[in-house]
Amino acid sequence: MNEQNDNRQQNGGNRNPKNSNTIMIMVTAAIITLLVVSLFSSLVSSQSSNYVEYSKFVEMLENGKLHTVLLDESSLKITFTLKPDEKLDKDSLAYITQLKTKYYTNMSSFDIELISRLESADLEKYDVKLSDTGATIFAFLISYVLPIVLVWVFLGFMMRRAGGGGGVMGVGKSNAKRYDMQKDTGVTFKDVAGQDEAKESLVEIVDFLHNPGKYSTIGAKLPKGALLVGPPGTGKTLLAKAVAGEAQVPFFSLAGSDFVEMFVGVGASRVRDLFKKAQETAPCIIFIDEIDAIGKSRDSRFGGNDEREQTLNQLLSEMDGFDSSKGVFILAATNRPEVLDKALLRPGRLDRRIIVDKPDLKGRVAVLKVHAKKVSLDETVNLEEIALATSGAVGSDLANMINEAAINAVKHGRKAVSQKDLFEAVETVLMGKEKKDRIMSERERRIVSYHEIGHALVSALQKDSEPVQKITIVPRTMGALGYVMNVPEEEKYLNTEAELRAMLVEFLAGRAAEELVFDTVTTGAANDIERATAIAKAMVTQYGMSARFGLMGLSSIESQYLEGRAVLNCADETAADVDKEVMEMLKLSYEKAKELLSEHREALDKLAEHLIEKETITGKEFMDILRQIEPVVDQNGETVSEAEANS
Repeated sequence: MNEQNDNRQQNGGNRNPKNSNTIMIMVTAAIITLLVVSLFSSLVSSQSSNYVEYSKFVEMLENGKLHTVLLDESSLKITFTLKPDEKLDKDSLAYITQLKTKYYTNMSSFDIELISRLESADLEKYDVKLSDTGATIFAFLISYVLPIVLVWVFLGFMMRRAGGGGGVMGVGKSNAKRYDMQKDTGVTFKDVAGQDEAKESLVEIVDFLHNPGKYSTIGAKLPKGALLVGPPGTGKTLLAKAVAGEAQVPFFSLAGSDFVEMFVGVGASRVRDLFKKAQETAPCIIFIDEIDAIGKSRDSRFGGNDEREQTLNQLLSEMDGFDSSKGVFILAATNRPEVLDKALLRPGRLDRRIIVDKPDLKGRVAVLKVHAKKVSLDETVNLEEIALATSGAVGSDLANMINEAAINAVKHGRKAVSQKDLFEAVETVLMGKEKKDRIMSERERRIVSYHEIGHALVSALQKDSEPVQKITIVPRTMGALGYVMNVPEEEKYLNTEAELRAMLVEFLAGRAAEELVFDTVTTGAANDIERATAIAKAMVTQYGMSARFGLMGLSSIESQYLEGRAVLNCADETAADVDKEVMEMLKLSYEKAKELLSEHREALDKLAEHLIEKETITGKEFMDILRQIEPVVDQNGETVSEAEANS
């Protein structure tokens, strides 16, 4: 009795979606059928270029221009020929052509005087072809019945394709892919690296699915669901498969968009079918990727009860209704948790939120090792250096870098991947491939060289800047005409105010070098200005590093796992003051950059000339040349001689 009541409650909110689907399908099919029949009839009617309107036919008949007329009652058509031009020779080709050219028109049921007109007209020949019942039926079938049958066959085929069979032509069946981890090799936690905290959160889930009796004896229940949250490419789907692989249970995988269809109620029907299948195969895991497609917060301001909201309501109802002791566990993934409906995240539904964030230095090393298992590496490879150079990269980026490095090794004729191949792959993923066919003028090469050396020199002269790894003026496919690669000496999770201000000076040093040397500026500093402005605005509005606004938070982050865009939440007057403060910070940083470069003009010129000659130099080569020119270059602010004495 309770099960019947539950089913009535669940189905009641959907107003018999199967009946609604049937009506919608029939109405759609009828409209399409009428359109097809109308189009088919018009095509049949106008299939000949000699077709004329009936009114034109009557006009020519009354004017005595017709030569022969044939009425065909079976097809309701009139075939006629015209009298040739009297000026033409009867034996000429033009006369014979005009005489044999046939024209067509359709009979009009309103013209009851047609027969009398034909009998009184001056015609060479007039004949009536009586109707043939068989031919009439055949013409009706071809013109009307055949298009209708074809439309219904096509609709049936498409609905079966969409729904996978069953229901109203299968439209309400779940199309989740099932992976049987007991038969397939599957994925385990060994294949997931850099997400130790997330794996720990899922260990007891695996243990419960593998040994449910151990928990049920003391009354413990399996959590109904968990939400995997993190940026794209961090391994949320891989973690879900690993849970199923470790527990050796069936795994139903589908995306949130798979529930949503054109017909209202289809998504809800698919949710019911999915949970029915899951309970029949329990213990198992249901994985819904990109759940924000159906789990967005419900908003009554613009109306409701649409397909997505019905699907979400049914999902919430099913999550409340199934018995978790049977071993059905729901895993969902999203990179937009802020848009999800609160009812979906409350305890008893998606009980846990598991953060799958970008890996740290140790995690990146582990990810690189996992992806490098099947790649031949030589003795020069140091994955920790690669991990340091790829701060902020996710698992998919690192996998792509390993693959690009293997491709580079093959391209250069090597049988194993070297450290050089790996660094080249890092540059390819982050900056694009080298555009060796782009030839810049000598003046542009000098401008780009001074620009990049300006960045590198200011970085070396400031104790709070990161060391320079590489400088190049070879253009890249992502738009850069040159760049400076800075690699930190250790992983950082925080930046001090001094480090941020040093970044501002370094970002603007390229443009400062252009103005100092060439007494003009170019468009090459656009990206530098954009990044410097973003850092300065964050210092003022988020980090409390402004003397004018102090600790006041003036902005918030939206979509932190996607673009992470900062949105001001202050008055317009305050926003204008923020712009003035940011402008002042950038102005001071630019003046400091010009001051540093002016004081070390000799080093700037010599390093720029060396870069023009070599096109690409390493950080070590850069520092060796700088030490020969400048005595004060140590990262700790000491002279080289003092630093060497202390060491």
